Amino acid sequence: MDLLSIKNLEIEFPSRRGTVVAVNDVNLTVQPGEVLGVVGESGAGKSTIGNAVIGLLEPPGRMSGGEVYLKGEQINNLSSEEKRKIRGRRIGMIFQDPLTSLDPLQTVEQQLVETIELHLKLGEAKAKERAIDLLHQVGIPNPELRVKHYPHQFSGGMRQRVVIALALCAEPEVIIADEPTTALDVSIQAQILELMRKLCQEKQVGMLIITHDMGVIADITDRVAVMYRGNLVEEGTTQKILGNPDHPYTKSLISAVPRPDIRLKRFPMVDYIEKEEDRKKLLDISTHWLGQARDFDAVEGPLVEVEDLVMTFVTKPAFLKKNRQTFNAVNGVSFEIRQGEVFGLVGESGSGKSTVARMISGLYKPAKGAVKFGGTNLTEIKSEKELDYFRRQMQMIFQDPFSSLNGRMRVMDIVAEPIRFHKLTSSNAETEGIVMDLLEHVGLGRQAAVRFPHEFSGGQRQRISIARALATRPRFLICDEPTSALDVSIQAQILNLLKDLQEELGLTMLFISHDLPVIRQMCDRVGVMKMGELVEVTETEKLFTAPEAPYSQELLSLMPKLDNLSQQGLQVEGA
Repeated sequence: MDLLSIKNLEIEFPSRRGTVVAVNDVNLTVQPGEVLGVVGESGAGKSTIGNAVIGLLEPPGRMSGGEVYLKGEQINNLSSEEKRKIRGRRIGMIFQDPLTSLDPLQTVEQQLVETIELHLKLGEAKAKERAIDLLHQVGIPNPELRVKHYPHQFSGGMRQRVVIALALCAEPEVIIADEPTTALDVSIQAQILELMRKLCQEKQVGMLIITHDMGVIADITDRVAVMYRGNLVEEGTTQKILGNPDHPYTKSLISAVPRPDIRLKRFPMVDYIEKEEDRKKLLDISTHWLGQARDFDAVEGPLVEVEDLVMTFVTKPAFLKKNRQTFNAVNGVSFEIRQGEVFGLVGESGSGKSTVARMISGLYKPAKGAVKFGGTNLTEIKSEKELDYFRRQMQMIFQDPFSSLNGRMRVMDIVAEPIRFHKLTSSNAETEGIVMDLLEHVGLGRQAAVRFPHEFSGGQRQRISIARALATRPRFLICDEPTSALDVSIQAQILNLLKDLQEELGLTMLFISHDLPVIRQMCDRVGVMKMGELVEVTETEKLFTAPEAPYSQELLSLMPKLDNLSQQGLQVEGA
């Protein structure tokens, strides 16, 4: 008997403009101890299937056909109360966005204990012990201390680990994991995947894992199902799908996967998705707005210089300074970024990468040290007007697009805001024309301008953030995990776009990522961070072929190998 069986599933979303079919006649099964991967583009219907299984389809979405069975028992026709009893206890769910699945007003301990007591009927003391043990299992250091903290006191990767602990706490029979490792660095990703695989094997838990990360697919899944525009286009063993796919869409997806072993001149064009005329159109747009001459002063030497940066956070406030508890998130970090260079920062979640980026951009004020931009010490400038001149030259793409976009503004106004703030155009018509071009440029289309952020998938929201960052024609772009929410085909397009921008404009970038294959494809030099300190700075290829620091060697050893991926049609740099 199948552990989980999805038969002829159809899901539709009625609207004033007509009915959108999100999932069309999909059949899937998961056996005890098996891991089934579901891949496809953002908006293909992957997460919608997961939400339908546990009865969490957002209105007006509805199942218009099909059945869902758990151990032979039909569960899609149960009442809301009966479905609530199944969620968490028999079917665990790991959501893509940890911020929206955690209660900001409760500590991690309160949320874990509440779930454990509800489903396992343990006493409070036993539930607290299990909560600490779960945090330890998912790799959170000092779990006895961190269990008392609130979600906002964790980094993005740490929050995702808490969400995974929540899904595991009631020992479910099936786990539906929606992008469970998106925010995790390679060391924790390897640990989490090993934990999931061990759970499936030892306790015969079935897992439906929804992801765009082919490294995750290669490491953990037994079978793979490929979705395209609501349809299941191909299904087979992991080795077959990754090594010798049949469907043209699957072949396009595989060709777009960043390679950990070689550096490419350019990601292959995803023929099945991205048409040649569309790509030419994008390049035309880049010369229309982004390619115009920028009125910034010339710079001699490095564009960005970071000198002995220190950032201290207070973990326990107190009236007397001597009674406060603090820790250094960044401790004595120094590096420089040359003009026209892409400088990468890698390291574990919580190592200080994003904190360094926020100090460079001015969002955090360093406790010590200096940030120089074009020779000017930004940490000494007091005038907001003077700072605005430099802020226009540097823009930031954040890791979590949903929290960085104003949910009450339409996309038109979100992208236009920096253009209007810096007074870069002479009329609203000119501003709107530029916004439309930028939306086309990042692959959203002009129709996206009238919609709100919540109407888009996670990957589409990140493209809105990228369009907004490009709006001021910046000289320096800070990319904090810019492709972590994107499926591989869109990731390839965005990375190609960033490569084009760098070549056309001499754009300088700080590129932060936990995805080492992406770092290899994008960066000229790389800095490796561990626990707030910079342990190695070197040329990218040297890092991947001959890393010097023991921590760098450890990171590279944990990187997914993807040995069985076809390399047909790839243009290798230097070949």
